[in-house]
Amino acid sequence: MQGNVHMASDSAEMVETTLRAVLVDILGLAEAQVADFDDSTELFGAIPELDSMAVAGLLTEIEDRLGIWIEDDEFETEMLETFGNLLAFARTKALQ
Repeated sequence: MQGNVHMASDSAEMVETTLRAVLVDILGLAEAQVADFDDSTELFGAIPELDSMAVAGLLTEIEDRLGIWIEDDEFETEMLETFGNLLAFARTKALQ
């Protein structure tokens, strides 16, 4: 059982690392800036690079890199409010 917990932890960490890389690559944010993001870091409306035009590209890249599919009815604007919300959503999709 301990092995499964370790694998889940590694997978959760991989999702976070991937999500941070997507934010750097797609939005052009500095790696140091994204490295400082915590669960309460505001995203949509707080980061100029993440505007309504960037959302589709961001979600598409998250899908591609994590091998997930985000259905239209799963998307809620609250998921982009904070880094923590986006990370929780990505982890749920990637680890199910």
